[in-house]
Amino acid sequence: MMELIYIVIAALLPVVLLFGYICKKDSEQPEPTGWLMKAFFYGILSTFLSFCFSTPLSAIFGTEVANEQYSSVFDAFVDAFCSAAIPEELAKLIMLWLLLKKNPHFDEQFDGIVYAVCVGLGFAGLENVLYLFESDDWVSLGITRAMFSVPGHMLFGVLMGYYYSVYHFDVNRSFVTKLMILLAPITAHGIYDGLLFSMSVDDGLAAILMLLFCFFCYKLMKKGKSRIKELQGK
Repeated sequence: MMELIYIVIAALLPVVLLFGYICKKDSEQPEPTGWLMKAFFYGILSTFLSFCFSTPLSAIFGTEVANEQYSSVFDAFVDAFCSAAIPEELAKLIMLWLLLKKNPHFDEQFDGIVYAVCVGLGFAGLENVLYLFESDDWVSLGITRAMFSVPGHMLFGVLMGYYYSVYHFDVNRSFVTKLMILLAPITAHGIYDGLLFSMSVDDGLAAILMLLFCFFCYKLMKKGKSRIKELQGK
């Protein structure tokens, strides 16, 4: 019983910390706690909604995976986009739209990032719990996911929320900006998972891909921070 409690704590602690981080960034005009929790719950629901998209996409574009090893980098990236990036970010966007379309507190640009991050963290929280419960070495997996996967979902949310707010509050409402609401997080998510999946293709490529993955995560973090800073002052 105690081990189950430890697993839940390990899975949700990074989510709680990042939730606190984004709320602290919104300290000047904080969103109501009830709406933030609603966003988090919508993120949990988006996990189930994503299966509605990943199942047909995987059936059409799915690739053969033998013993958790892809036959090529191309197959790894196709699976990354079709089984994860596209269905998950599409599900999150639908839930974000449902959350914000009648939200009277969505009245400044930074709010879009706050709500999108909360949706992303709701998704990451449930996903983290499921992954850790299935793992024999949940401690190592929990540390790895706390360092990369959970912050990744937060940063995907930053990109989605940034473009959602820019489009919502822009008088001209550029089509390119509207497209980027979904395209930006899908691209970031797909590259993130694609690099991870590709490490199983060849042991010789694994070290190089790990370096590329770490570099990509660093650039993604810098981009996320710049997007947060850009909308904080508006």
